[in-house]
Amino acid sequence: MVTRTARAGDLPAVLALVRQHRADAHAEDVLTGHTSLNAAASGFRRLLEDPGHRVVLAVLPGPYAADGASGAEVPVGLAVLGLDPLSLVLGNPQVTVDTFVVHREHRRRGAGAVLLEAAAAYARENGAAYVVAAAGGHEAERQRFFARMGFAPLTTRRVVAVDSLVRSLASWQRGGVPLPSPRRPAARRRPVPRGLTA
Repeated sequence: MVTRTARAGDLPAVLALVRQHRADAHAEDVLTGHTSLNAAASGFRRLLEDPGHRVVLAVLPGPYAADGASGAEVPVGLAVLGLDPLSLVLGNPQVTVDTFVVHREHRRRGAGAVLLEAAAAYARENGAAYVVAAAGGHEAERQRFFARMGFAPLTTRRVVAVDSLVRSLASWQRGGVPLPSPRRPAARRRPVPRGLTA
């Protein structure tokens, strides 16, 4: 199992891995089979040319590929590595693992580890002291993997559809959505000393 930087011709393999990841995350509306291949190819080329990102594939090379085809390689994992813009402004660059996918049939075989090795190498190249990876709260297997690799909880990320956000903002502007009041810590009940109970 090795990693290499993705090339323009890797688009079909990348889309297949991302589709699987989105399906596993129950986000089937993203990257469905109706994705415009031209639009995807154009966006993929822009990503590959972006100096702030690196797309890395984990592949089974040559005769070690699952199908045994000589000279063929099988992409089994994907990581999109980036540099957090604010961390660059603050002079303390951090590498982000924006997308991290291992094909379900090739898990627990080292693909995730070699992708993280690529992330660590990318961090060293860019003088970054930290690697930040995202995992959904429902992705228990991914959470466990990152924890085993030494990642600690950092933050909670939330997502909203733009249309839904616009509706919420319009309702708030009309006064229909009250601002949440700050929560007060729950008062702790003091134990009643013995002999004072009713």
